[in-house]
Amino acid sequence: MNAEKIKAIQGKVGASVDGFWGPRSIEACQGYLRGLMERSSNRWPGTDQASLTRFYGEAGDESRLVMIELPGCMRYEGIPVRRARVNGRCAESLSRVLEALALSHAEVLGEFAGVFNDRAMRGGSTPSLHARGAAIDLMPDSNGNRMHWPVAAEMPFEVMEAFAREGWLSAGAFWGRDAMHFQATR
Repeated sequence: MNAEKIKAIQGKVGASVDGFWGPRSIEACQGYLRGLMERSSNRWPGTDQASLTRFYGEAGDESRLVMIELPGCMRYEGIPVRRARVNGRCAESLSRVLEALALSHAEVLGEFAGVFNDRAMRGGSTPSLHARGAAIDLMPDSNGNRMHWPVAAEMPFEVMEAFAREGWLSAGAFWGRDAMHFQATR
């Protein structure tokens, strides 16, 4: 992301507008998004396994998944995708985000890397939020796991805002990397 885009984000979140993405910008960005998340009527669980299991069920439990319709522009590995399996507890919320993004940021929905995937987190044995159908990855090629946001990764801040309004956490803003990843946790 270029310095002008970083400055625009800094101005929006109340950080010093200097084009340098450092600790103060990160703190301001996270505070701004947390404010949006707190106004959401959705109350997602914490990220500890006990909370996730109580709320979403066991990792890999496909009986908790429902099918949602995806906006017509979504593709998985170049193939058009019309539906995805999502945990029933967050399906309506994810549908609202995707519908809003289809109107305002359709380019973000062009390529996605899925929702439900019964797997562990990268580099570990703890189940991923994808294993509960409570996470989605968008624009994987320009927002990979090791790409730092907003310096290298290209996820538009408005996408993070759209997810935050539904209470979803953005990995790019809260972990500084993996900007493709959004999950329904607090």
